[in-house]
Amino acid sequence: MDDVVNRLARELADAIAAVVADDPKVEACREKTRAAGYEMRVSLEAVIGFVNRSNPTAPAQAGTSRAVPPQQAMEISVNDRRFLRSLRIAVDETPEEVE
Repeated sequence: MDDVVNRLARELADAIAAVVADDPKVEACREKTRAAGYEMRVSLEAVIGFVNRSNPTAPAQAGTSRAVPPQQAMEISVNDRRFLRSLRIAVDETPEEVE
């Protein structure tokens, strides 16, 4: 069963990646990024769940996702903040200790 679920999840992931790669809006954004002197890498993460029809209470998740700990520390560089601001994404400022 796991091989079938993993194969189906991989097919779905490949189909999503192909659609995103071929989308004219995505390509236009990548061209703008290149014109600004940057190279962009797009990475999408999805959680894909399957339910066996013979046992609907037992979901089986494919191995294409990874669990993220709820309190994972994350460091954001100046370039990361600049990029997020360009996308109009606000980042909560955490007070930094000044020595």
